[in-house]
Amino acid sequence: MALKDILVHLDASPRAAGRLRLAADLARRHDAHLVGLFVVDALLPAFAMADAGNSAPLVGQVLDQLRADALRAGAGVEAGFRDAMRREGLAGEWRLVEGALPEVLALHARYADLAILGQTDPEASPPGAAQSVERVLFAAGRPVLLVPHDGSFESLGRHVLVGWNASREAARAVADALPILAAAERVTVLAVNPGDAPGAHGAEPGADIALHLARHGVKAEVEHVTASGLPDGVSLLNRAAELGPDLLVVGAYGHSRLRELALGGVTRTLLREMTVPVLMSH
Repeated sequence: MALKDILVHLDASPRAAGRLRLAADLARRHDAHLVGLFVVDALLPAFAMADAGNSAPLVGQVLDQLRADALRAGAGVEAGFRDAMRREGLAGEWRLVEGALPEVLALHARYADLAILGQTDPEASPPGAAQSVERVLFAAGRPVLLVPHDGSFESLGRHVLVGWNASREAARAVADALPILAAAERVTVLAVNPGDAPGAHGAEPGADIALHLARHGVKAEVEHVTASGLPDGVSLLNRAAELGPDLLVVGAYGHSRLRELALGGVTRTLLREMTVPVLMSH
């Protein structure tokens, strides 16, 4: 499968420009149609009404002002998107949609090969941002590329680190990332604590998936580490810091969300602490 439709979620935050740069770079390299999506979030009025108390006229004024502000912000973001499209010579389209952010993102992501979202910033992200990421992962049926809220990322996909645990979710992520892996200069497959999944990895952890990738023209280096005293997500990020990849590919939510919420897990760790863009599939 080639990347022919890429969706990027854009908002009025300062980090949206970085997401657009990455999306435009990917679209150019893969000759893909780029969709910029701006959502006027219908959930925000609930917070406004709570602040306004029971005064109906005041609530109406607040709602009208919020919508007007959002539309004005959307017009500014649209201008930046169209400028980037002209500058890069890309094909694509602009969409401004009113609705609940998680549901709108999941719906539009369903018709793209890849959805690019921003990592939730606990200090700056709007209400519902964290739920939006999870909603797209579980409901869209498409891979999600998350861009960290800290750092500068001009391009990705030159050196890809694959977090491999021989799970269904990891296999899905590798399949979804194949167009990027095939174009990469370097691919590293890392199995963390493979002994925790006896029988799943075969005789040599990572060897089977590396052979599968080789049949697709992807030459991958294979590593496996045992770090029983550390959570797998931390070990993965530590190795990423040492190798310096520009993209991490992993399966998302191999355990239930409730278990990950209570006990932690690789997905939760990466959602909180990612240092490079992460492509996730569920």
